[in-house]
Amino acid sequence: MSKKVELLKINHDASLIDAMKQMDRLDKKSLLVFNQEKFLNIISIGDIQRAIIKNVDINASVFNVLRSTTRIVAEDTPFESIKEIMKEFRTELMPVVDDNNNLVDVYFWEDVFLKNQRREKRALNLPVVIMAGGFGTRLRPLTHIIPKPLIPIGEESMIEHIIGRFQDIGCNEFYTSVNYKARMIEFYFNEIKDKTYKIEFFKEDKPLGTAGSLSLLKGKINSTFFVSNCDIFIEEDYCEIYDYHKRNKNELTIVSAVKNYNIPYGTLVTKEDGVLEKIEEKPNFNFQINTGFYIVEPHLIDEIPENEFFHITHLMEKLLKEERKIGVFPVSSGSWKDIGVWSEYLKNIGI
Repeated sequence: MSKKVELLKINHDASLIDAMKQMDRLDKKSLLVFNQEKFLNIISIGDIQRAIIKNVDINASVFNVLRSTTRIVAEDTPFESIKEIMKEFRTELMPVVDDNNNLVDVYFWEDVFLKNQRREKRALNLPVVIMAGGFGTRLRPLTHIIPKPLIPIGEESMIEHIIGRFQDIGCNEFYTSVNYKARMIEFYFNEIKDKTYKIEFFKEDKPLGTAGSLSLLKGKINSTFFVSNCDIFIEEDYCEIYDYHKRNKNELTIVSAVKNYNIPYGTLVTKEDGVLEKIEEKPNFNFQINTGFYIVEPHLIDEIPENEFFHITHLMEKLLKEERKIGVFPVSSGSWKDIGVWSEYLKNIGI
């Protein structure tokens, strides 16, 4: 097997969190599951996400969530047939097995298709709200001069990278909340003459929190819509997130990043009077972090108070109190890039 295939191998008793970490390291969404040298199946990020949504322990083994049937091809399958299957199902990799289910080859999208031929995605054509009204304090002193949405990453601004990701799924209607250096942001976009999307700005006269400015969109958005902070990248299939949102009939869906933290020390658990109960050696903790990316039903706009400071967490608390449905869609830690901090920004510009 090639080195490329060897890197994608994971043993069946590895944990789900280990599989997510391996995917992040390799920048892949699927792995090849083995029991020693015996090929068993593929595990995808979608398999892991569905398991987490079902409340399966992130430390459970990969074997526990393997699908009973997976798309693989026999050794004698013509190449053109393999190519058609991969194209139809937007398959990242396709295992080839012999009559005994031994892995004999793996086809990869980037090898089968032209380098610039991307896997096609469905067109959702939903409105997108980008929250760009903040002061960008975490990127000072740069944001004393340039508003955070316009900070360059390569040949485009931060916000244009976000717009491009949504255009990949047919979203071309954008509403952008602005406040700090609003005129500079609007001028920048007014100067772009060949825009293939519509962008409308709505201005906070004062900071309204992470959701308060949505009240300014009352009567403008009448369909399910995306909301994204202006300083995050989510490397995920947005159609999958949308499907989850609709399938579960959520009013609000939060995209979370699965974070794993290791304590490199023995930790002490005590009882009353400081009596030692037990010692835990180098424990691991897993959390789901709010990424700042949401799918929202339009009627929620009417529930946001006008001209009041109101965070998205205030909306979540309101819905929870009323026992209404909020969904959480998990992505891997590496699929969430918080560009609003220096360390991540410098990494993304290659420094």
